[in-house]
Amino acid sequence: MHTGETAAQELVGVVGAGAMGAGIAEVAVLAGHPVRLFDSQPKALDKAVAEIHRRLTRAAEKGRITHAHANACIDRMQAAAALEELAQAALVVEAIVEGLDAKRQLFSALAQIVRPNCILASNTSSLSITALAAGLPEPARVVGMHFFNPAQAMPLVEVVHGLATAEWVTQATARYAERWGKRPVHAQSTPGFIVNRVARPYYGEALRLVEEGAASPATLDAVMRDAGGFRLGPFELMDLIGLDVNLAVTQSVHTACHGDPRYAPSWLQRELVAAGRWGKKSGRGFYTYGAGAEVPEAATEAAVQAPSRVGLAGDLGVAAALAERLRTVGVDVVKLPAAEARLGRGYFIAGNVVIALTDGRSATRRAAEAEHPNFVLFDLAHDFGKATRLAVARADQCTNNAYQSAVGLLQVAGYAVSQLDDAPGLAVMRTVAMLANEAAELVQRGVASAADIDLAMQLGTSYPEGPLSWARRIGLAAVREVLAHLAAHYGEDRYRVSPFLVRKILGGTEF
Repeated sequence: MHTGETAAQELVGVVGAGAMGAGIAEVAVLAGHPVRLFDSQPKALDKAVAEIHRRLTRAAEKGRITHAHANACIDRMQAAAALEELAQAALVVEAIVEGLDAKRQLFSALAQIVRPNCILASNTSSLSITALAAGLPEPARVVGMHFFNPAQAMPLVEVVHGLATAEWVTQATARYAERWGKRPVHAQSTPGFIVNRVARPYYGEALRLVEEGAASPATLDAVMRDAGGFRLGPFELMDLIGLDVNLAVTQSVHTACHGDPRYAPSWLQRELVAAGRWGKKSGRGFYTYGAGAEVPEAATEAAVQAPSRVGLAGDLGVAAALAERLRTVGVDVVKLPAAEARLGRGYFIAGNVVIALTDGRSATRRAAEAEHPNFVLFDLAHDFGKATRLAVARADQCTNNAYQSAVGLLQVAGYAVSQLDDAPGLAVMRTVAMLANEAAELVQRGVASAADIDLAMQLGTSYPEGPLSWARRIGLAAVREVLAHLAAHYGEDRYRVSPFLVRKILGGTEF
């Protein structure tokens, strides 16, 4: 019986000497394990081992590790000429090409070589662990151990159990991850696991907004960074990942989920991939790279005069810090007796223009339903007190003077203002609502806990906050309202509200 120990002297095997496999091998050897790295291409294997040795030497030169530690790691890090050299491994992690047949064949071969209690772990980002284990004599020892690129730096590891995976295997794998300085989260084998499933709307909603002509990629990236608090905007991130890779994951999840429109691939992304515009690695994606490449700028409104006085009606909720920013710069914010229900639960009014946080309706619809033509909506920010940019949309009925008053008010509060075409939910709000909705679905299905989902999205994708935590701050009912308005606008199942989210609202409970 496997004891679950992860002693440093245990041999770790890694199959696949690409960037991810080499990174995993480096992580394991730094933690004290002897490591055997195998690749079917000898030149690629030699190159990877030499690069690991170089990085270890450089780490010692920079003082990140001692020279003695580096030399010991170099001694323990060896190339394997054949899979048979992994026979005594306690753990083998595969990081080969992302294909079910290839990984199955590898595991079938390893099962005949390694000892009975050796854990067979796959670094797959989205393939079914259950399917990988099917047909093996001991499927209980197959587990997902999904690292994020670069494996040396990214702290998250998704530990994924298939239907047959034994409990001791998932627990031992999590201990390996912890010993290697990583934060493991547990997930059920489901399309995309946690991160690649929950993250789909981050790309999908941005792509839809560009397809609809709401804004340019550069503008949306700036909004998601400067207002949303995301480290990289969706188009920057797709270019970095590779549009071909990102599209393949979307298609995989879409197919595995039986064509669910939530994960429908973008025709724009398909066109770019077909044209060979794969992002940074090909020199061109949404942006152009290389010497002399032009860097497009976000659309930003020119400075205009701000009103010196503004009325505040009702409760701004998550946007309350906006009022404080206005007071800080000397704007007279006058609390009005009550909000008019037709105008919203909370809003500013400057002259005759209503300025409110988006609720998932377009500004044009809100103006029509309120019978008040001058409506300007602003987008969600992760932290209204610290954000440096806000996206806005104006109703088609809104006059230029009224719109300029709204822009000036936000500018004097310290925000760069980017106008989007009148897209319901704008950019940050619709994206966060969709991320939270997807996360709620995974909690209901038992894929992972709410805490692990939030942690995974922060560590695996550098989100400023977990989507469920963020939804709680916005208010679950407000998130549901945004989704319901999006569904009504588009008439699509893509925006259907998670029943579990509704249940939490009705029951007055949290995730």
